[in-house]
Amino acid sequence: MPVQMELSRIFIREMADMQIIELTEVDGERTFPIVIGLPEAFAIERRLKGIEIPRPQTHDLLASIIRELGGTLKRIVINDLAEGTFFAQLIVEQDGEEFEIDSRPSDAIALGVAEDVPIFVAEHVLSQTEADASSNVMDEDDEDEEFGVDWE
Repeated sequence: MPVQMELSRIFIREMADMQIIELTEVDGERTFPIVIGLPEAFAIERRLKGIEIPRPQTHDLLASIIRELGGTLKRIVINDLAEGTFFAQLIVEQDGEEFEIDSRPSDAIALGVAEDVPIFVAEHVLSQTEADASSNVMDEDDEDEEFGVDWE
């Protein structure tokens, strides 16, 4: 059974290739970090802050395509973790039928933030991530080097 999560923080290091977004369990205390690229982190940050840009980004294009084809993005599901890589699906409803579209989690979340849809993480992915995190805990001193934005 997938667990509903919400975006709680985004850590951006402009001098690094990988950024971190953190999801927090809606009705619980678990957190779920995902490493993403700088362009995706900036796209998510812009969407959260409501910053308009002059030309549509890929996420804007996808949202437009879904709408123009009569679909509605219903939810995002991070459904798997294999060899250190997360996998996600966009759940789109069209004419009363739901379709699952494979996606990178960062793209799915950027699109989901703009469309204000719920984010879910499969229980087995959360469990696997918690087990991995216990062996790879980020040193608290590392946080001083990051620009952390809380979205709570």
